[in-house]
Amino acid sequence: MNTANEVEILLVEDNPRDAELAMRALKQRHLANKLVWVKDGAAALEFIFGPPNNAGNSALRRPKIILLDLKLPKVDGLEVLRQIKADAKAKTIPVVVLTSSREEQDIVRTYELGVNSYIVKPVNFDNFSEAVAQLGCYWLLLNEPPRPTDGADKPNHRL
Repeated sequence: MNTANEVEILLVEDNPRDAELAMRALKQRHLANKLVWVKDGAAALEFIFGPPNNAGNSALRRPKIILLDLKLPKVDGLEVLRQIKADAKAKTIPVVVLTSSREEQDIVRTYELGVNSYIVKPVNFDNFSEAVAQLGCYWLLLNEPPRPTDGADKPNHRL
C-alpha cells in the first residue's frame, strides 16, 4: 500500500466492477499511480483518521481527492462525508460523490454536508470512463487546494 503522503486518490467503492472501471480510466490518463481503493465506509474512515480508538492521534491521511460512493456497507457514504467535513483538519479534502443515486434528497444532503461535487455514474462504459478521467484531471492537475493546517485540532469523528 502507498504511504500516507503519496496517496492522491482515495476511491471508496464497494462494487468491484465500478472500482475497476474507475481505476482503468484513471490509469489510461496516468492518474492512478497513487490510488488506494477501499470497499466500505468504515475502511475509508480508518484510512483517513486511523483506527476508531485513535481519537487522540493527530495523524491524518490527506489524499488530494476522495471519490465516494453513497451506498456502502458498514458505514454509508453520507456518514463518511459528514465525518470528513466535520473534522477541522480533513474538511478541506475535496470529496466527489460518484454514485448511481439520482434521488434529490441524496443530492441535497451531500451538499448540505459540504460535498465538492455530486456525479451520477453514467451507465455506459465509455461515458463512465470519460467522467472519471475528467474528474481525475480536474482535481489532481487543475484544482488548487488550500494548504493543510498543522493546528492542534483533534478529529471530531468516531463510530
